[in-house]
Amino acid sequence: MSRAGSLIRGGVLTGVVGSVAVTGATTPASADEKPAESTGELPTLDTVLAHSAARAAEATEAYVSETQIQDEWQQARDRAATQAREAAAERRAEQEEAERLAREREEREAAAQAQEEVTAVSTTATPAASPLTGGAGAAVVNFVRAQLGDAYSMGATGDNVWDCSSLVQAAYASVGVPLPRVAASQSVAGTQVSLDALLPGDILYWGGAGSAYHVAIYTGNGMFIGAQNSSTGVVERDMGWDSPSGAVRVL
Repeated sequence: MSRAGSLIRGGVLTGVVGSVAVTGATTPASADEKPAESTGELPTLDTVLAHSAARAAEATEAYVSETQIQDEWQQARDRAATQAREAAAERRAEQEEAERLAREREEREAAAQAQEEVTAVSTTATPAASPLTGGAGAAVVNFVRAQLGDAYSMGATGDNVWDCSSLVQAAYASVGVPLPRVAASQSVAGTQVSLDALLPGDILYWGGAGSAYHVAIYTGNGMFIGAQNSSTGVVERDMGWDSPSGAVRVL
């Protein structure tokens, strides 16, 4: 082989080897410099289900907690309403008891006052020498007879308008004998007498002795005069027209 050919061949070989060397030397460096690629892993089905179950559990716990709060709030409202009703019932019961006690106290006071009036009459009245067959009885009868035709009004005390007990009281006052104001007290203001043994001027009463609701004056011959009602006023009636329950003799 000629020297030129050797050189050419040597140069070619040298160039190839050099290229290979260069290539071999630079390739690893390029591989080292190239950034590594990252590959993200997709979540598995178990992971998704576990996450979903956790969220569902949290939602269920929140719902249960909210429901419990609402139940407790409603129970508190129910307890408050029940307590309010019970308190109102207790107040009504206390008020009714207070009213009952007040009525009983008033009734006792009224009964005591009536008894005091009866006692006052029995201690201050001066008995006449004889029953009402003479002047005192006649004066009582004459007084009520003079009021015939007068009007009747509950609570009225005279001057042409009377109720039953005020007429009887005024009749006895005309002969100087004080009587209690009300019919119940007048019915026990003297001695109880039989309806078969009446004398003019005796007090007739309707209802029980001590609880009478109406009174009048016996005028003799089975007749009486009384302030009956707003329709009749002061009238004289036969005892058969309205038979009394009893009678009391004051003088």
